[in-house]
Amino acid sequence: MTLVNKNSTLNIKDIIITDTKNSILNEEKKDKLTLKDLIKYDMYRFDKATSFKEMLKTYLQEPGANYMVWFRIAQKYNNLFTKIILRRKMFKFGIEIFPMTNIDKGFYIGHFGGIIINPKVKIGKNCNISQGVTIGGSYKGKSQGYPTIGDNVFIAPGAKIFGNITIGNNVAIGANAVVTKSFPDNSLIAGSPAKLISNEGSEGYINHTV
Repeated sequence: MTLVNKNSTLNIKDIIITDTKNSILNEEKKDKLTLKDLIKYDMYRFDKATSFKEMLKTYLQEPGANYMVWFRIAQKYNNLFTKIILRRKMFKFGIEIFPMTNIDKGFYIGHFGGIIINPKVKIGKNCNISQGVTIGGSYKGKSQGYPTIGDNVFIAPGAKIFGNITIGNNVAIGANAVVTKSFPDNSLIAGSPAKLISNEGSEGYINHTV
């Protein structure tokens, strides 16, 4: 599959196996993970796709995987062409995640539509996100700032997460929860405002981890 504009030709297979120096990822991530790594890890979260054929099938069939491929590309190839393609994906799939957003490997979008993540949010590895989720900032008061999401976090449909808070590792956030305070590792939270329900966490909710 080849995507062409007047001034450039971009081949999906070449992108998956090639890294570049032009990146807006933070330096720590750039040193640890190449573009190839990030795309492979994200694709693996969808039915354990590992071969190029499997990843291509996933790219074509899963809107969340499709979006994440171009999200990763736009982080590495920070140019007008990739920004335009990603913008088109935003409107097509209803996913608003900008390339400046710090998202670790293995990000899984289970169902697309109505997903908004502020560019200043930080998300750890193996995060599952569903439709209707908003992760954004708070602009006044003690909680002014943006969320930090840990590893292996499951975020159910309709959840809203705001402010300068930290969601620990292995946390499960219930459907339509409104989260405005921090929660420790292994929490299962739900409600509006969100409350701790148990310490069972996200075990059983996160599959095909990397």
